[in-house]
Amino acid sequence: MTSSTPSSSSCPYLDTINRTLLDFDFEPSCSITLESSPHIYGCLICGKFFRGKGRQTPAYTHSVTEGHCVYVHLTKGTFWCLPDDYEIDKMEPSLQDIRLALHPTFTTSQVRELDAQNTELVRDLFGRRYLPGYVGLNNLNKTDYLNCVVQALAHVRPLRDFFLLAPNTCQDDDNDVARRMMLSNGDDDDVAIAA
Repeated sequence: MTSSTPSSSSCPYLDTINRTLLDFDFEPSCSITLESSPHIYGCLICGKFFRGKGRQTPAYTHSVTEGHCVYVHLTKGTFWCLPDDYEIDKMEPSLQDIRLALHPTFTTSQVRELDAQNTELVRDLFGRRYLPGYVGLNNLNKTDYLNCVVQALAHVRPLRDFFLLAPNTCQDDDNDVARRMMLSNGDDDDVAIAA
C-alpha cells in the first residue's frame, strides 16, 4: 500500500453504508449491462449490482456519478472503495455483519439450536418485532408456488440441515450424493438417502 492510498482503518465512507437496502438473495448480475460474471460488485449505499471496478466499468461510473464509494465483490467477499480503488481491510469490524449476510455459514451446534423453541420476539432493522426463524422469500413475478415448495422443504429438518451445513462440509473431490447426505435420525444412527 502506497503512502497516497488511504489505509482501510481510515476509510471515510463506511458510515454511508445503508444496510436496509442490502439484499444478496438475487442473482449477481450488473444492473446496467445485465451481464453476469465473476466480477460483480454490490454498492453498499444503494444495494444495486455493477460489473467491474476499473475506470470504464459501470461500478466505477456509478461511484463517480452518484458518490457511492463502498462496494463488496459478490463472489470473493472483499470490500472496495471506489473510485479511489483500494481494498478495505477484511477484518474491519463494521463490515462483519455484511460479510456474514453475503456468505452465511453455520456450525453444527447452530443448526441444532434452530429447533429450540424461540418464544422471545426480536426487532428487525426497521424496529418491527418478529419471531426468529420465520422469514418470507422474495416474490419474483409469479413465483409464489415455488416459494411455497421451498418453505415446505425448509421445514424438513434433515434436508434443511444438509443445505445449511453443505458449504462447510462439501469438498472439491468427487463425493457421491448418498455419502454426502448422511442424516441423523435423532438416535445418532446415520441414515443415507438413496440416490
